[in-house]
Amino acid sequence: MSSVLPSSIRPVTGETGSARIQSEYRPISSHLAIAPPVSVVIPAMNEAANLPHVFGTLPDWIHEVVLVDGNSSDDTVRVARELRPDVVVVEQTGKGKGDALISGFAACTGEIIVMVDADGSADGGEIVSYVSALVGGADFAKGSRFANGGGTDDMTPVRKLGNRALCAVVNRKFGARYTDLCYGYNAFWKHCLDRITLDCTGFEIETLMNIRVVKAGLRVQEVPSHEYNRIHGVSNLSAVRDGLRVLRVILTEKRVRRRAATAPAVIGRGQLL
Repeated sequence: MSSVLPSSIRPVTGETGSARIQSEYRPISSHLAIAPPVSVVIPAMNEAANLPHVFGTLPDWIHEVVLVDGNSSDDTVRVARELRPDVVVVEQTGKGKGDALISGFAACTGEIIVMVDADGSADGGEIVSYVSALVGGADFAKGSRFANGGGTDDMTPVRKLGNRALCAVVNRKFGARYTDLCYGYNAFWKHCLDRITLDCTGFEIETLMNIRVVKAGLRVQEVPSHEYNRIHGVSNLSAVRDGLRVLRVILTEKRVRRRAATAPAVIGRGQLL
């Protein structure tokens, strides 16, 4: 990626021109400025103790934070508003992470959407890498703990084995080249939602998205990411229960693909850049 702005958008001489450029482009690093506004969606249920850390890692150039509250019994919403008065709070009416994310996506006004967990496991400082992948040509920037430069402090050996096995199945059945499957730190252009249908409520939504962006022929780029341990509280994730739900999604999507193959429309194939 170029280290300078294209000539058509470089600041021009004079106070008026500089003011115009600064209002249209937000610098996000020493060598990158973007025009698209970035929305960060954070599904949360009883995460009041973790939000100060999570919000503290978010870069100051993002357009908005959309917090989806899953009927928390603690001070999650109050803490979020104290930390960021302009936070957009969505009260979840359904249940599950998938339902929360779908509700959050609908509330976003930015052109780029970033998914971040509220448990403190994700470093908001990595958002620049995701955004860079998108403005560099990707449609979907997929976080990977197992790509070169990534890592995890949180996964047990059993979960690693399960993730690896499910990832291999998706790669084989859908022609993907993923190194990680069940990870919730991802980013994409909002218009991608017009190409994929999200219709599940649980943790399996991440797998569903990964499969459907490939089936839709969207350009995917993996972004190395490091997953840290949850700071406070206990995760609602169940390795066996949610692993079976992920497997069910994979098998269902494969059947859908077979039926679609007989239709006139041709489904494209995703690419890893």
